[in-house]
Amino acid sequence: MLVAIALAALQTAQPATPSPPACVTPEHRQFDFWVGYWDVYQTGTERLVAHSLIERRYAGCAIRENWMPLPGQEGGSFSAWRPDTGRWRQTWVDSSGGWVEFTGGMAGDAMELTGNWRGVVAPGQDGLMRMRYTREANGAVRQHGQVSTDGGATWAPSFDFTYRPSASPAPAQPGS
Repeated sequence: MLVAIALAALQTAQPATPSPPACVTPEHRQFDFWVGYWDVYQTGTERLVAHSLIERRYAGCAIRENWMPLPGQEGGSFSAWRPDTGRWRQTWVDSSGGWVEFTGGMAGDAMELTGNWRGVVAPGQDGLMRMRYTREANGAVRQHGQVSTDGGATWAPSFDFTYRPSASPAPAQPGS
């Protein structure tokens, strides 16, 4: 009994060594330029197509997107740096049941992610989707998507959005 009391006292008396932060490498910060509350426009126009809340979450270990289109299907993604693979991974899920796994990383000054998207071209017609996220000089972020139906030999435009910082406050999100 005395040994148990002594061990308990010893454990209580010594401060625990804090664990080092898990997600503080420069690679974990590569996609931070996308974090914010955005009004999303069709690039080159004043046509507002969505709002998007992009948050760094879980001690900086993930980036969570909440896509809120004006018309169309809601969706969202989680993106994270994977030190074990040396790549970024993004999982997209939308209100139609769509699910896509993207991988990639920095390509020059852009984040580039690629994944197989079922039905992206048309129902039953899958495609390889490549997305490039680039920070613009004015603080906006451009997300340009291209699709390939021949395994990446050729690419066609799919979408082109410009995320501009919103003047409105970000909405409260469940689970925030």
